Amino acid sequence: MAGHSKWANIKHRKGAQDKKRGKLFTRCIKEIHVAVKESGDDINSNPRLKTAIQNAKGANMPKDTIERAIKKAALSDSESYAEVNYEGYGPYGVAFFIECTTDNINRTVANIRAIFNKYDGELGKNGSLEFLFNRIGVFEIDENIGNISKEELEMDLIDGGLEEFHNLQDSYIITTNFEDFGLMQKKLEDLSITPKSSKVERIALNLKKVKDESAKTIFKMIEKFDDDDDVKEVYHNLEII
Repeated sequence: MAGHSKWANIKHRKGAQDKKRGKLFTRCIKEIHVAVKESGDDINSNPRLKTAIQNAKGANMPKDTIERAIKKAALSDSESYAEVNYEGYGPYGVAFFIECTTDNINRTVANIRAIFNKYDGELGKNGSLEFLFNRIGVFEIDENIGNISKEELEMDLIDGGLEEFHNLQDSYIITTNFEDFGLMQKKLEDLSITPKSSKVERIALNLKKVKDESAKTIFKMIEKFDDDDDVKEVYHNLEII
């Protein structure tokens, strides 16, 4: 499991998002809302809701805020959100894959297109760049997990489809193949470990090399996408050289 991690290519994005707690809460609430609308408000029969609640708790969202979000989403007249993706190229040929959750698709696509245009990029057709990104399961757990050692935990998680195991600040980052996402969820549950977050991420298969000074423009573009409340995740294939 040692060696270079694909996770390292998107760590800076995670760090940027962690600084925006208010927007992070908004995104957690939307995920709860979508999960409830999709399969109901019973956490025992709705795995997506269970994951959404875990992620909200991992973001330190207050319990009463989570409960209000669930109750509001369960109302028949509550707003509905659509999950949509946008793909395109930014400066220097860097590919972007943008996941959004929105109650107004026209507003969202207009905002996404405006950002691409601002940075001389181009919004592409849906599905045109999806082949550039591989979907993987990414779990973040607290490194303080009791008496079990890091080495013992890593061995235990192999049965859960473990692909990579890395330290990130005060956490362990665990990755799996997309197909093993549910298997790892079950394995962590069997070990009585509640993740700080568990998500399906997109990792670039082919990286676009850009010099450090030029990459500043790409970072500004990423920040603009992240600042949009409708944007859930921003993926790209930038590699700084």
